[in-house]
Amino acid sequence: MAAWRRGVALRLCATVVLLDMAFCKGFVEDLDESFKDSRKDDIWLVDFYAPWCGHCKKLEPIWNEVGLEMKSIGSPVKVGKMDATSYSSIASEFGVRGYPTIKLLKGDLAYNYRGPRTKNDIIEFAHRVSGALIRPLPSQQMFEHVQKRHRVFFVYIGGESPLKEKYIDAASELIVYTYFFSASEEVVPEYVTLKEMPAVLVFKDETYFVYDEYEDGDLSSWINRERFQNYLTVDGFLLYELGDTGKLVAIAVIDEKNTSTEHTRLKSIIQEVARDYRDQFHRDFQFGHMDGNDYINTLLMDELKVPTVVVLNTSNQQYFLLDRQITNAEDMVQFINNILDGTVESIFKSSPLMGCFLFGLPLGVISIMCYGIYTADADGGYIEERYEVSRSEIENPEQIEESKAQQEPRTGDSPVPAVQEPKDVLEKKKD
Repeated sequence: MAAWRRGVALRLCATVVLLDMAFCKGFVEDLDESFKDSRKDDIWLVDFYAPWCGHCKKLEPIWNEVGLEMKSIGSPVKVGKMDATSYSSIASEFGVRGYPTIKLLKGDLAYNYRGPRTKNDIIEFAHRVSGALIRPLPSQQMFEHVQKRHRVFFVYIGGESPLKEKYIDAASELIVYTYFFSASEEVVPEYVTLKEMPAVLVFKDETYFVYDEYEDGDLSSWINRERFQNYLTVDGFLLYELGDTGKLVAIAVIDEKNTSTEHTRLKSIIQEVARDYRDQFHRDFQFGHMDGNDYINTLLMDELKVPTVVVLNTSNQQYFLLDRQITNAEDMVQFINNILDGTVESIFKSSPLMGCFLFGLPLGVISIMCYGIYTADADGGYIEERYEVSRSEIENPEQIEESKAQQEPRTGDSPVPAVQEPKDVLEKKKD
């Protein structure tokens, strides 16, 4: 009798799970060739997938949850999925080069999503990109609300000006990463001091920084550098994103499960420098910590011991290792200053693999070298893994083996020829 009851319970649970899956799937539309003509009537969040793709199968339950959530909150964004092997010409038109590819389609624009494949991150991306490019902040209350909600955001203050035009141009390119607002001087918090108007500010880390064209150069490049918090938990995906900033990245490589003083001390020192010296270093440095040394050792082709500190130069193929004992923040500041003034050149090293990773060389050239790097599971430190395919493979999916999986992001020439691609505002790097 007990065994019979357990069997009934298991069958009931399986039925509930299947019903739940079917319920979620009901909010994700299966798209076909008619989508090409009808898509401009709405804003679409689309997953381009291949039935044989393992990463696509892993994304499917998350994608169903995204569809359900977007529907339940009344979002204007419709959620769909398209079998890119069955509709290869449409997939090529949208610049699909690998699977899965997530895009938000809004009018003539196609925005690539390259963030972590979690429900909340995907939904946040859809909300940000589907809304207004520049969101107005009409009151101090609204400003305070935005400050509580967003860790990093940008604000243009002032009226019409050439700077505002540059701000709009930068927002159209970088909206996939961060939020852009506009406000009058009266709305800005009292602690903000502006030497001149108009101005562009970034609010982060419980403070703000003002864009200075003379000091900071191109506005879009400055925004791209400043869109990160000053201190981060670094993984492979984030390190790739930081490659666009040109900053030096100071990383405490530690074992987070190890609570010994030696491990916690280095992390605390990096955090202290990031917090107390940010005015001095934020233009040149990014700070953070990384759990474990497996990833960084593969990237640098070196054998770093934990705990330690490594400083990566994202503007070239080099990195710095400690040449002294770091016992406090002052020691770390001295080490950073020595890097900046060139007096630690004797430990300057070069890693070709890091250069390939940071500068986005065509993956076909370095896939064998990089495969060991790009195998982190999406449930842990996220790295975007996608299958890169040719047109012949699209048309003959039975010939594909999952051993052909390669890492995205990819730059350079795609093996899938594009057919009159719509404007894509998130092609990060061009070779």
